[in-house]
Amino acid sequence: MAEAYQQARPSYPSPAVRWLLDAAPGREVLDLAAGTGKLTRVIADHGCAVTAVEPLGEMRAQLEHAYPAVTALAGSAEQIPLDDDSVDAVLVGQAFHWFDPDRALAEIRRVLRPWGVLGLLWNIRDDSIGWVAELSSSLAVGHDVLSQVDGADWAPVESHPGFAQLERRDFPNPTPFDAARLVTWAASTSHFATMPPDRREATLRQVHDFALRHPGLGDDDHFTMPFVTVTVRARAHR
Repeated sequence: MAEAYQQARPSYPSPAVRWLLDAAPGREVLDLAAGTGKLTRVIADHGCAVTAVEPLGEMRAQLEHAYPAVTALAGSAEQIPLDDDSVDAVLVGQAFHWFDPDRALAEIRRVLRPWGVLGLLWNIRDDSIGWVAELSSSLAVGHDVLSQVDGADWAPVESHPGFAQLERRDFPNPTPFDAARLVTWAASTSHFATMPPDRREATLRQVHDFALRHPGLGDDDHFTMPFVTVTVRARAHR
């Protein structure tokens, strides 16, 4: 699972991370629920001192192998292994919606310095493009599409007394794909992971065939997946 995630999931656009970090009081950053390090690398590229916290050992091992200079710790959003007031920003890529919001936000606020930034990012498919909408509806390839983003995923931050000045920006994140990567990406999503095995295999074959036969996806099954990185930031109260 960790290897599939690393191979198929998109990275995060540098302008989105820059926008988050521009509001932070310093450059000590926690990448929370860091996975295999997709977001970690982009944060480090901005000259930050990064600590990555990831609960799953398989994911954390991939991160440590890819980025040996990064401090990687076992932990979770609900139990962050850092001291109080120890980081200037906490960034979360593609994971905040899995957290227990009350416990996680209390922990995030604890480790953030005054006026530190909580930054949340999600890579979402742009279903205003016809073939993306067709892929989503006809093959039930998840629900992470732009038309369904309604703010519910970050509503707990907006209502939390420890955070203020919530802002959202969206950044284009077009990512090269082919049929094989589309299948691996689909298989790495929670939507497919919960399918019965026979249905899962049949649907993944349909996903592969879709990329090969659908007009407009490009020659020789190469195409661009039109991801948009939905990005939200909030400041920690003093």
